[in-house]
Amino acid sequence: MHKLEPLPYSFDALEPHIDTKTMEIHHGKHHQTYVDKLNAALEKHPALQSKKVEELLSNLNAVPEDIRGPVRNHGGGHMNHTFFWHIMAKNAGGAPSGKVAEAIDSAFGSFDKFKEAFTNAGLNRFGSGWAWLIVTKDKKLEVMSTANQDSPISEGKTAILGVDVWEHSYYIKHTSNRGAYLKDWWNVVNWHKVEEHFEKALKH
Repeated sequence: MHKLEPLPYSFDALEPHIDTKTMEIHHGKHHQTYVDKLNAALEKHPALQSKKVEELLSNLNAVPEDIRGPVRNHGGGHMNHTFFWHIMAKNAGGAPSGKVAEAIDSAFGSFDKFKEAFTNAGLNRFGSGWAWLIVTKDKKLEVMSTANQDSPISEGKTAILGVDVWEHSYYIKHTSNRGAYLKDWWNVVNWHKVEEHFEKALKH
């Protein structure tokens, strides 16, 4: 049985960049729905209920065809959002340091060029989806985008940073202005957590 974990901070912690009401609805309604629908799908296959969502999504072909779509969508929603909450924090933002900063400079030329590439991945995602900074199998950094709740893990890639560009992430505060949301979002990026994800990805 999958569960919705509490946020690692209060609903108003990311103000003024991400508003309290959005966080309450995004976590308590949208994320909860992904969890509920994932659990409902897995009821048909009790042997899968004990598997971590990462296991399911990293090998979708092994998931029975009758629930593969719901696991992909709702399992992806659960995993992506769990990840998302933790790569944001109060009094965060700024620029990264340490190994991840060096890797970003090496891969993209500078932090500013990376920010531009990442922001464009979010802006240019048609409809709903995500923008990601991922570590490839050969331990290189790349920016990518996925549709809906698809996760890089299903392509054998490891996300170390991601931003939700579904409208429910920003519509209350930013209406239809995804660009303004993304500009604000950089102020809440938890680079310490990104660094943790990066170092873990290098070891695997």
